[in-house]
Amino acid sequence: MRLSAGVEWGLHCAVLLAALPRAGTLPGRALAEFHGISESYLLKHLHSLTRAGIFESVPGPTGGYRLARPPDQITVLEMVEAIEGPEPAFRCTDIRQRGPAAVDPELYRVRCGIHATMLGADLAWKQALQSQTLADLVVITGASIDQQRVELARAWLKRNVRRPPRPLVEPAQDRG
Repeated sequence: MRLSAGVEWGLHCAVLLAALPRAGTLPGRALAEFHGISESYLLKHLHSLTRAGIFESVPGPTGGYRLARPPDQITVLEMVEAIEGPEPAFRCTDIRQRGPAAVDPELYRVRCGIHATMLGADLAWKQALQSQTLADLVVITGASIDQQRVELARAWLKRNVRRPPRPLVEPAQDRG
């Protein structure tokens, strides 16, 4: 099975967005810059993740992307399927019903053994991805990054994170 580069890019962007302060966003341009990838290609995948309710797209000068839900409520499977689609990797066309050994279609009552094996593998793969959350990826990724890279990333985030402006007047406290 081969997944598109968009899966890798989307997962890395999600891990980075998980590090943002509350209400902070990063524009697609900045996400592409941070990872050294094509902005136009990345934006297609960011839109897919937004349509799936994993990311939020915030318009305006302080806009960009942020997570739509807490990292522990987003599974790796959701992110992969948002980009690749939910279809199984293997598509059986039942070629056993063709060629010189083919018999009447009604005799093919038992699912093809190859099809059953591949569906089982697909199910196991999906269960493994369903059991992992973005929060798990954040921990795994954090454990594999050296301190110098962490500091470089923090400095870059400080320059690139967008935050909405604070209100001029704080909302009144409910005194009732």
